[in-house]
Amino acid sequence: MTLGREKYVLLTTYRKSGEGVPTPVWVGEEDGALYVWSTADAGKVKRIRRDGRVHIGPCDLRGRPTGDQVEAHAELLDAEGSEFSRRLIARKYGLLGRLTLLGSRLRRGRQGTIGIRVIPSTQG
Repeated sequence: MTLGREKYVLLTTYRKSGEGVPTPVWVGEEDGALYVWSTADAGKVKRIRRDGRVHIGPCDLRGRPTGDQVEAHAELLDAEGSEFSRRLIARKYGLLGRLTLLGSRLRRGRQGTIGIRVIPSTQG
């Protein structure tokens, strides 16, 4: 099973100290790349901006790993890429995904969220 088919994945970003910060996230997949959506001011976004080195793997709703975590590289996307990420999330998660995205857009506007592309070093 590829990570893009998982309901949740654990995205671990790294602080300057090297300490990992794991966060369960929704994920979409296109052409071997994983796409995540986040608020633009989230800690994971700040850490990715500084260092794109991450680990990613399957997890449950609470962030408990359910499989191997693999090395990956994450990059923040521009407005067009962020919109692509939102479309993938909406398509995969159906009504709940669309409602979550709508609520976020109403609270923060489109600039308040950002897409993240994650390229796993190996496929799980």
